[in-house]
Amino acid sequence: MPLRSLNSSVLVWPNRTDVDRAVRVWATRASEGHPEIRRLGYFGSYARGDWGVGSDLDLLAIVAESAKPFTQRPLTWDLTSLPVPAEILVYTEAEWRALESGGSRFAETLTREVVWVLPQPSESIASE
Repeated sequence: MPLRSLNSSVLVWPNRTDVDRAVRVWATRASEGHPEIRRLGYFGSYARGDWGVGSDLDLLAIVAESAKPFTQRPLTWDLTSLPVPAEILVYTEAEWRALESGGSRFAETLTREVVWVLPQPSESIASE
């Protein structure tokens, strides 16, 4: 029978509601520093609801356009105020449309999973 000592550590990780709330606050602030944002959302374990201790946050940004290479775009986004480790993928609108229409498994997963936090549902962009 397992015993628990009174001085053992207990890992607590932010739940989905807390992370969603934090992402929405962060997204509003991020949009002020990135006027090129068209949509912003998250996918992965927090979007699916199967997050756990150690889960990171997978963010997706759609921007009007960017002269920077795909691999360099995330470097201008400050993710440090989010309550869990986070990564962001930044696609231009043209790249996003091409990804959606390409039929890849990754595109299908994103389409199914993404929880969009910007714009609000009534402000959708033309790619929907």
